[in-house]
Amino acid sequence: MNELTLKDKVAVVTGGTRGIGRAIVAMLAQSGCQVAFNYQKNKEAALALEEELKKIGCRSQSRCVDMKDFEAVKSWIEEIKKQFGRIDILVNNAGMIIDKALMLMGREDWDQVIDTNLGGLFNVSRAVIVSFLKQKSGDIVNISSVSGLIGLSRQTNYSASKGGVNSFTKALAKEVAAYGIRVNAVAPGFIATEMLEGFNEEQKNQILKEIPLGRLGSVHDVANCVKFLLSPQAQYITGQVICVDGGMTMR
Repeated sequence: MNELTLKDKVAVVTGGTRGIGRAIVAMLAQSGCQVAFNYQKNKEAALALEEELKKIGCRSQSRCVDMKDFEAVKSWIEEIKKQFGRIDILVNNAGMIIDKALMLMGREDWDQVIDTNLGGLFNVSRAVIVSFLKQKSGDIVNISSVSGLIGLSRQTNYSASKGGVNSFTKALAKEVAAYGIRVNAVAPGFIATEMLEGFNEEQKNQILKEIPLGRLGSVHDVANCVKFLLSPQAQYITGQVICVDGGMTMR
Protein backbone atom coordinates (compact mmCIF):
# COMPACT_ATOMS: atom_id res chain seq x y z
CA MET A 1 0.00 0.00 0.00
CA ASN A 2 1.33 3.46 -0.91
CA GLU A 3 2.63 5.10 2.25
CA LEU A 4 1.44 8.51 1.04
CA THR A 5 -2.20 7.67 0.29
CA LEU A 6 -3.25 10.14 3.00
CA LYS A 7 -0.79 12.88 2.01
CA ASP A 8 -1.68 16.41 3.13
CA LYS A 9 -4.90 15.38 4.86
CA VAL A 10 -5.58 16.90 8.27
CA ALA A 11 -6.27 14.36 10.99
CA VAL A 12 -7.50 14.72 14.56
CA VAL A 13 -6.66 11.95 17.04
CA THR A 14 -7.98 11.97 20.59
CA GLY A 15 -5.76 10.47 23.28
CA GLY A 16 -2.67 10.59 21.08
CA THR A 17 0.28 10.38 23.44
CA ARG A 18 0.22 6.75 24.63
CA GLY A 19 -0.28 3.22 23.40
CA ILE A 20 -2.68 2.77 20.51
CA GLY A 21 -3.28 6.50 20.11
CA ARG A 22 0.42 7.26 19.78
CA ALA A 23 0.83 4.50 17.20
CA ILE A 24 -2.07 5.93 15.20
CA VAL A 25 -0.61 9.46 15.32
CA ALA A 26 2.76 8.11 14.10
CA MET A 27 1.11 6.07 11.35
CA LEU A 28 -0.86 9.07 10.08
CA ALA A 29 2.25 11.26 10.11
CA GLN A 30 4.23 8.65 8.17
CA SER A 31 1.37 8.47 5.67
CA GLY A 32 1.67 12.19 4.94
CA CYS A 33 -1.02 13.63 7.22
CA GLN A 34 -0.88 16.76 9.31
CA VAL A 35 -1.97 15.70 12.79
CA ALA A 36 -3.62 17.36 15.79
CA PHE A 37 -3.96 15.34 18.97
CA ASN A 38 -4.94 15.93 22.57
CA TYR A 39 -3.64 14.68 25.87
CA GLN A 40 -5.07 14.67 29.39
CA LYS A 41 -2.05 14.96 31.71
CA ASN A 42 1.34 14.18 30.17
CA LYS A 43 2.48 17.39 28.49
CA GLU A 44 6.07 16.14 28.27
CA ALA A 45 5.01 13.08 26.26
CA ALA A 46 2.94 15.28 23.94
CA LEU A 47 5.81 17.70 23.29
CA ALA A 48 8.22 14.81 22.73
CA LEU A 49 5.84 13.34 20.15
CA GLU A 50 5.53 16.72 18.42
CA GLU A 51 9.33 16.83 18.13
CA GLU A 52 9.42 13.34 16.63
CA LEU A 53 6.80 14.30 14.07
CA LYS A 54 8.66 17.49 13.21
CA LYS A 55 11.75 15.43 12.34
CA ILE A 56 9.83 13.59 9.60
CA GLY A 57 8.33 16.80 8.25
CA CYS A 58 4.91 16.44 9.82
CA ARG A 59 3.07 19.56 10.90
CA SER A 60 1.37 18.80 14.21
CA GLN A 61 -0.39 20.29 17.20
CA SER A 62 -0.98 18.96 20.70
CA ARG A 63 -3.36 20.40 23.29
CA CYS A 64 -4.48 19.49 26.80
CA VAL A 65 -8.21 19.04 26.35
CA ASP A 66 -10.71 17.20 28.54
CA MET A 67 -12.86 15.12 26.19
CA LYS A 68 -15.74 15.28 28.69
CA ASP A 69 -15.96 19.07 28.33
CA PHE A 70 -18.26 19.86 25.38
CA GLU A 71 -17.27 23.54 25.08
CA ALA A 72 -13.54 22.87 25.47
CA VAL A 73 -13.67 20.24 22.72
CA LYS A 74 -15.64 22.58 20.45
CA SER A 75 -13.07 25.35 20.95
CA TRP A 76 -10.20 22.95 20.23
CA ILE A 77 -11.76 21.80 16.97
CA GLU A 78 -12.31 25.41 15.90
CA GLU A 79 -8.65 26.15 16.69
CA ILE A 80 -7.54 23.21 14.55
CA LYS A 81 -9.65 24.40 11.62
CA LYS A 82 -8.14 27.88 11.88
CA GLN A 83 -4.59 26.56 12.12
CA PHE A 84 -4.75 23.84 9.46
CA GLY A 85 -7.57 25.16 7.26
CA ARG A 86 -9.74 22.04 7.39
CA ILE A 87 -10.21 18.61 8.96
CA ASP A 88 -10.41 15.42 6.89
CA ILE A 89 -10.03 12.61 9.42
CA LEU A 90 -11.19 12.01 12.98
CA VAL A 91 -9.92 9.08 15.05
CA ASN A 92 -11.79 8.81 18.35
CA ASN A 93 -9.29 6.94 20.49
CA ALA A 94 -9.42 8.59 23.94
CA GLY A 95 -10.78 6.28 26.61
CA MET A 96 -10.39 4.99 30.14
CA ILE A 97 -10.95 1.81 32.14
CA ILE A 98 -12.02 1.41 35.75
CA ASP A 99 -12.52 -2.33 36.24
CA LYS A 100 -14.62 -3.43 39.22
CA ALA A 101 -17.28 -5.96 40.03
CA LEU A 102 -20.68 -4.30 39.74
CA MET A 103 -21.36 -4.82 43.45
CA LEU A 104 -18.28 -2.70 44.22
CA MET A 105 -18.71 -0.13 41.47
CA GLY A 106 -19.58 3.38 42.59
CA ARG A 107 -21.61 5.84 40.59
CA GLU A 108 -18.45 7.87 39.94
CA ASP A 109 -16.75 4.80 38.45
CA TRP A 110 -19.68 4.40 36.07
CA ASP A 111 -19.98 8.09 35.17
CA GLN A 112 -16.27 8.63 34.50
CA VAL A 113 -16.04 5.73 32.04
CA ILE A 114 -19.31 6.48 30.25
CA ASP A 115 -18.64 10.23 30.09
CA THR A 116 -15.12 9.74 28.73
CA ASN A 117 -15.58 6.80 26.36
CA LEU A 118 -19.03 7.64 25.02
CA GLY A 119 -19.59 11.28 26.00
CA GLY A 120 -16.17 12.29 24.70
CA LEU A 121 -16.85 10.46 21.44
CA PHE A 122 -20.06 12.47 21.05
CA ASN A 123 -18.36 15.77 21.89
CA VAL A 124 -15.63 15.46 19.27
CA SER A 125 -17.81 13.90 16.59
CA ARG A 126 -20.43 16.61 17.07
CA ALA A 127 -17.73 19.28 16.79
CA VAL A 128 -16.42 18.04 13.42
CA ILE A 129 -19.54 16.70 11.73
CA VAL A 130 -20.84 20.03 10.42
CA SER A 131 -17.55 20.67 8.62
CA PHE A 132 -17.64 17.17 7.14
CA LEU A 133 -21.21 17.70 5.92
CA LYS A 134 -20.28 21.02 4.30
CA GLN A 135 -17.23 19.43 2.63
CA LYS A 136 -19.27 16.39 1.60
CA SER A 137 -16.28 14.34 2.72
CA GLY A 138 -14.63 13.02 5.86
CA ASP A 139 -13.59 9.79 7.52
CA ILE A 140 -14.22 8.79 11.12
CA VAL A 141 -12.71 5.77 12.85
CA ASN A 142 -13.79 5.03 16.41
CA ILE A 143 -11.60 2.86 18.62
CA SER A 144 -13.93 0.43 20.35
CA SER A 145 -13.11 -2.89 22.07
CA VAL A 146 -14.04 -6.55 21.99
CA SER A 147 -15.50 -5.81 25.42
CA GLY A 148 -18.28 -3.94 23.63
CA LEU A 149 -19.08 -7.04 21.55
CA ILE A 150 -18.86 -9.94 23.98
CA GLY A 151 -18.76 -8.28 27.39
CA LEU A 152 -15.97 -8.97 29.87
CA SER A 153 -16.25 -9.69 33.57
CA ARG A 154 -15.74 -6.69 35.87
CA GLN A 155 -16.19 -4.34 32.92
CA THR A 156 -19.90 -3.52 32.94
CA ASN A 157 -19.12 0.20 32.64
CA TYR A 158 -16.44 -0.25 29.97
CA SER A 159 -18.45 -2.86 28.02
CA ALA A 160 -21.51 -0.61 28.08
CA SER A 161 -19.49 2.36 26.82
CA LYS A 162 -17.87 0.42 23.98
CA GLY A 163 -21.16 -1.24 23.03
CA GLY A 164 -22.45 2.31 22.73
CA VAL A 165 -19.49 3.23 20.52
CA ASN A 166 -20.36 0.37 18.17
CA SER A 167 -24.01 1.41 17.91
CA PHE A 168 -23.04 5.08 17.53
CA THR A 169 -20.75 4.08 14.65
CA LYS A 170 -23.48 2.26 12.75
CA ALA A 171 -26.14 4.93 13.34
CA LEU A 172 -23.89 7.80 12.25
CA ALA A 173 -22.62 5.86 9.24
CA LYS A 174 -26.20 5.55 7.97
CA GLU A 175 -26.93 9.19 8.74
CA VAL A 176 -24.03 10.69 6.78
CA ALA A 177 -23.29 8.19 4.00
CA ALA A 178 -25.16 10.28 1.43
CA TYR A 179 -22.67 13.10 2.08
CA GLY A 180 -19.63 10.98 1.23
CA ILE A 181 -18.67 10.52 4.89
CA ARG A 182 -17.62 7.09 6.16
CA VAL A 183 -17.75 5.98 9.78
CA ASN A 184 -16.17 2.74 11.01
CA ALA A 185 -14.85 1.29 14.25
CA VAL A 186 -11.89 -0.88 15.20
CA ALA A 187 -12.36 -3.22 18.17
CA PRO A 188 -9.00 -4.30 19.59
CA GLY A 189 -8.68 -7.40 21.73
CA PHE A 190 -5.84 -7.76 24.21
CA ILE A 191 -3.10 -5.41 23.04
CA ALA A 192 0.37 -5.12 24.62
CA THR A 193 0.04 -1.65 26.18
CA GLU A 194 0.44 -0.09 29.63
CA MET A 195 -3.03 -1.36 30.52
CA LEU A 196 -1.71 -4.92 30.71
CA GLU A 197 1.40 -4.12 32.74
CA GLY A 198 -0.41 -4.82 36.00
CA PHE A 199 -1.31 -8.37 34.98
CA ASN A 200 0.73 -11.20 36.49
CA GLU A 201 2.03 -14.14 34.45
CA GLU A 202 -0.88 -16.39 35.38
CA GLN A 203 -3.38 -13.78 34.19
CA LYS A 204 -1.48 -13.23 30.96
CA ASN A 205 -1.32 -16.98 30.29
CA GLN A 206 -5.07 -17.23 30.83
CA ILE A 207 -5.61 -14.43 28.33
CA LEU A 208 -3.42 -16.15 25.75
CA LYS A 209 -5.53 -19.31 26.03
CA GLU A 210 -8.52 -17.30 24.79
CA ILE A 211 -6.70 -16.02 21.69
CA PRO A 212 -6.54 -18.48 18.76
CA LEU A 213 -3.39 -16.83 17.37
CA GLY A 214 -1.75 -17.37 20.76
CA ARG A 215 -0.24 -13.92 21.25
CA LEU A 216 -1.10 -10.42 22.34
CA GLY A 217 -1.68 -7.85 19.64
CA SER A 218 0.59 -4.87 19.11
CA VAL A 219 -0.38 -1.22 18.82
CA HIS A 220 0.82 -1.41 15.21
CA ASP A 221 -1.73 -4.14 14.46
CA VAL A 222 -4.46 -1.68 15.45
CA ALA A 223 -2.89 1.32 13.70
CA ASN A 224 -2.53 -0.65 10.46
CA CYS A 225 -6.23 -1.51 10.53
CA VAL A 226 -7.09 2.16 11.07
CA LYS A 227 -4.83 3.05 8.14
CA PHE A 228 -6.61 0.61 5.87
CA LEU A 229 -10.04 1.96 6.83
CA LEU A 230 -8.88 5.50 6.04
CA SER A 231 -7.27 4.55 2.75
CA PRO A 232 -8.71 4.68 -0.79
CA GLN A 233 -8.72 0.87 -0.72
CA ALA A 234 -11.54 0.97 1.85
CA GLN A 235 -13.81 3.53 0.21
CA TYR A 236 -16.74 1.07 -0.01
CA ILE A 237 -16.59 0.19 3.69
CA THR A 238 -18.74 2.04 6.22
CA GLY A 239 -20.69 1.24 9.37
CA GLN A 240 -18.42 -1.69 10.23
CA VAL A 241 -16.80 -2.79 13.48
CA ILE A 242 -13.55 -4.56 12.61
CA CYS A 243 -12.05 -6.80 15.30
CA VAL A 244 -8.28 -6.81 15.72
CA ASP A 245 -8.19 -9.54 18.32
CA GLY A 246 -6.24 -12.58 17.11
CA GLY A 247 -9.51 -14.44 16.57
CA MET A 248 -10.74 -14.01 20.14
CA THR A 249 -14.31 -13.11 19.18
CA MET A 250 -14.69 -15.21 16.04
CA ARG A 251 -18.02 -16.95 15.60
